[in-house]
Amino acid sequence: MLEYVKTILLKVSFDKILFEKELRKAFRMLVPVELQELKTWCYQQFAKVYQRILNRVFAQAA
Repeated sequence: MLEYVKTILLKVSFDKILFEKELRKAFRMLVPVELQELKTWCYQQFAKVYQRILNRVFAQAA
């Protein structure tokens, strides 16, 4: 499921609203270990563009 979420995030990364929506959906689909991997991956891939969104979404999940 993690690979599926990554694929979706890459495909919607052109739109910040879609990106945040899909990132929030991932929290309902993934187990905690996968969420930690997703967090690491997201910051590596998208920190330059979506730092605020990542901070907000991952802070709420903690």
